[in-house]
Amino acid sequence: MSLSLQVIYPISDGTHFDYDYYLGTHMPLVAEHMGPHIERTLVTRGVSGGPDTPPGFYAVATIVFADKEAMGAAMRASAPVMQDVANFTDVQPQVLVGDVIA
Repeated sequence: MSLSLQVIYPISDGTHFDYDYYLGTHMPLVAEHMGPHIERTLVTRGVSGGPDTPPGFYAVATIVFADKEAMGAAMRASAPVMQDVANFTDVQPQVLVGDVIA
């Protein structure tokens, strides 16, 4: 069964997120180090939390893997990706791992 890894970057007062760095440097690092094990990725930029409500998240990155073994291999290769997070944000990302059911 396919698995997804969602990395969620919450907005809070006094934090920052550099979208240009994230898209131009960080995501290419993901592709370089974890890419051979990834089926597909999707990055969503937060624009609102509903009508007249600011977004609660800077971004959500969804990475889909064919199975648990592929995700494990990607995670074993992820050290350079993890070390890069401080270069584009100072928030602590939230993580959700789940079964892809639809």
